[in-house]
Amino acid sequence: MDRLCRLLLSSIPRSDQRHWGEMYVRGLLLAEGRKTMRGIAAVVGTAAMQSLQQFISTSPWEWKPVRRSLAGYLDREIRPHAWIVETLAVPKAGKHTVGVERQFATGLGRVTNCQQSSGIWLASQETSCPVDWQLALPASWVACPQQRRRAAIPDHIRARTPVQCAVDSVVEMAEHWELTPRPVVMAVTDADLPYVMTSFGLHRIPFVLRVEGSLPVVTTNPAQGPGGRRVAPVWRVVDELGDQAGAVEWQDLGQSRRRVTRVAGSRVGLPMSVDPLSHGTGTPSFSLVGAWTDPTNSRPTEYWLSNIGHLTVPALFRIAKLSRRVSRDLHEVCDHVGARDFAGRSFRGWHHHVTLVSIAHAISVLSRGDGHPRPLAEQALPARPLIGSRR
Repeated sequence: MDRLCRLLLSSIPRSDQRHWGEMYVRGLLLAEGRKTMRGIAAVVGTAAMQSLQQFISTSPWEWKPVRRSLAGYLDREIRPHAWIVETLAVPKAGKHTVGVERQFATGLGRVTNCQQSSGIWLASQETSCPVDWQLALPASWVACPQQRRRAAIPDHIRARTPVQCAVDSVVEMAEHWELTPRPVVMAVTDADLPYVMTSFGLHRIPFVLRVEGSLPVVTTNPAQGPGGRRVAPVWRVVDELGDQAGAVEWQDLGQSRRRVTRVAGSRVGLPMSVDPLSHGTGTPSFSLVGAWTDPTNSRPTEYWLSNIGHLTVPALFRIAKLSRRVSRDLHEVCDHVGARDFAGRSFRGWHHHVTLVSIAHAISVLSRGDGHPRPLAEQALPARPLIGSRR
């Protein structure tokens, strides 16, 4: 833990700030229950509470270089297969925590008083870890000068949805973080799909997007000649492929067991209303993957759209299901090191907190030897240093 903290916090210029960063990470890992400032200080020394509070809420250290260092380290260490977008909605009782408003939370499926954010995770079969976070600020938080001043929201920050936050993070990581290119796995509604596809397409970012069954796609039938095209919802297209579906064995990383699922795929195009870059041609340049993941349902229940042309349908399906790894690690590891526990008013404080949560998460998952998360107190220290070595 000490060595990884020293490596990842090295961009913070002052030694006292780096010290408090290490103390905060230690508190996230060792404090019992909810990771409050008081609980963290109780672990590292009650006299440290004021210094820790200042380090998180007001200290001007930059969080982006720390996240970039973490992503580069994990890119080498765990060799991820994909970048997974995971949205996080945290219900809150009050209204003073930064970004909290009564709003519709996609992850919860209802309107509630909550804070929403997007995390980008590097994921392999064995493990996953968040490396970047964006806070989705409702319009009320950026339009009200008093709210902006109270939360110290920078002038350039505007209102954004979780989807817009996620796309911004992915594009920045792909363009500037010098990471190995990996497919981006993300769930997208019909309304958000044009924006996501245009943004990723312009930056040549490979993706595997979970789409809704109502999404219209263009299919072609060569036997009917050049005019043999039709537009149909993906559920119908995949349902008609049922006789061609094959059994795909995959590791359900959410339940730690192997499963077999019927999967079918086809090449499809998109109407211009969905993909403006297609210029209305509807050329079948995307892979559509459908899966019968619910054995009690005769119709397919999951649909994925990808711009990756060289991978087979089973390979695309297995990449898509890495999202199960992230869902599990969020619940079993990241939540336990405080992902949902920030209760401050400071925009900077939220970013500082989740950055150090990511480091604590990385230490926790890299310390487990058998692939299964355990409480830190039960984890053996690694036999080799975490720094300067590879798995």
